[in-house]
Amino acid sequence: MFDPRFLLDQFLGGSSQGGAPGGLGNLARDAQQKFRNSGANSFGGGAAVGGVLGLLLGGKAMRKMAGGAVGYGGAAVLGALALRAYQNYQQGKSVQAAPATSQELAAVPASQLPHALPSSDGKPFELLLMRAMIGAAKADGHVDAQEQQHVFEQVERLGLDAESKAAVFDLLSQPLDLARLDASVGNEAQRAEIYLAARLATDGSHPGERAYLDAMAARLQLPVQLRAHLDSQVG
Repeated sequence: MFDPRFLLDQFLGGSSQGGAPGGLGNLARDAQQKFRNSGANSFGGGAAVGGVLGLLLGGKAMRKMAGGAVGYGGAAVLGALALRAYQNYQQGKSVQAAPATSQELAAVPASQLPHALPSSDGKPFELLLMRAMIGAAKADGHVDAQEQQHVFEQVERLGLDAESKAAVFDLLSQPLDLARLDASVGNEAQRAEIYLAARLATDGSHPGERAYLDAMAARLQLPVQLRAHLDSQVG
């Protein structure tokens, strides 16, 4: 049976362990060692450590994604970080507030995470998150037709079930429509998670990446201070 939460975890190269007590702490401690042992500087190593997103981004992604708990914690960490940034913004806290510990992130109930609710069109919100990350991964123009075909071939080897594989291929093939994405987001917390997902998929060093993030933030009507809180979660 198709499980969008599991697919998002696989997309990030992680697993659904975030809800277990202490799970994220263990993931964060193990991440660097797993990264070093995986050969993640190669394209194939990216698949092992960073899932489909790692395939799209290659070595530059792995230096960031595998260096912390996000890749291994998967959807749970992504949602918890977005929720924390959103709550800090609502409470008027400084952007330089102390970062969340892995234990704090692990303690967030899954039902409170932004992606716990479906998108406004009734479809799984996890699909929107993956679509946003794919758009960010392609924003610097390095994923041309030949590279995308290479990604397709690598996805075939990831052991996904047929329905999950079809969903990934569909997401990879379709261009991102920011207007359509915006119309599918149900509330501001989900807008925050969409932006954070895209932000995690790029370091913003390329003009195309910066333009993509600026366009997404504008389309989602993210307040400047909320965007600053989300950017600080990546830093």
